[in-house]
Amino acid sequence: MKNSKTIFLFFVPGFLLYSIFFLYPTISALFYSFTDWDGFSDAFAFIGFDNFERAFTGDSIFRKTIGNNLKFMLVVVIFQTLVALAFAMILLKNTKTTIFLRALYFFPTILSSVSVAFIWAFVYDPSLGILNQILEAIGLGFIAQNWLGNANIAIYSLAITQVWFHAGQMLIVFVAGLQAIPQEMYEVAKIEGASKWQTFRAVTWPLLAPSATIVVAYTTIQSFKAFDLVFAMTGGGPNNSTEIIATYIYDIAFRSYQFGYASAISVIFMIIIAFITFLQFKALRSDRVSY
Repeated sequence: MKNSKTIFLFFVPGFLLYSIFFLYPTISALFYSFTDWDGFSDAFAFIGFDNFERAFTGDSIFRKTIGNNLKFMLVVVIFQTLVALAFAMILLKNTKTTIFLRALYFFPTILSSVSVAFIWAFVYDPSLGILNQILEAIGLGFIAQNWLGNANIAIYSLAITQVWFHAGQMLIVFVAGLQAIPQEMYEVAKIEGASKWQTFRAVTWPLLAPSATIVVAYTTIQSFKAFDLVFAMTGGGPNNSTEIIATYIYDIAFRSYQFGYASAISVIFMIIIAFITFLQFKALRSDRVSY
């Protein structure tokens, strides 16, 4: 009890940082979402729920960004999770080769998003890009196209880049989860005559569920926050086909100077992420309980 005040002081720096960089901006965004503030002037008016009504009924671009973000999220979550899990199972044993390969696959994660954006913008380049050159070399030239200039596939091209960017990071999470599973469980499954698929379904997946929950939740939040990658590669084009909520908030706030409306979209954005993450946690938890 004598040291309770001293112990409490250890929480103060973290709480201050949390308050300054999270609580205050969140409360400010909520406050300004009910105003017509332009971001610069001292004067603004309270307009109630007009910004929210505009977002859902009068702004077709915002509704399009929600669809783009959901497409981007689904591709990233599904493929990044599957790729990371597959490579984790292949590179599970701790040998010199597997450790080297894990480090190699993890390497893209330490690059900046802008660097990755420039690398993949070159890969996708319709004239000089290595992807089209490879397709031409193997006789699939009819597939070659402007991967970032085609409004129908540009968002999926960005999603593949995001998968490449962070799959190695999720691989490490899965490796840690797989190595924590007791080997006795696999020995029992083998004695019982279980196939590899049955073993995975009855032993590996249920015990890997906590790691999978982390991967899916983190990947979901990550896909919604892929502002820098999208902004550097396409800027939201062509024709808003790759505009996601984060880049649209930037456009509304810093190009149109409608900070009140941008704050309202930010609040909606936060609610969408929280809701989807909650559904994922609930689904993965119920899936684990069913086993």
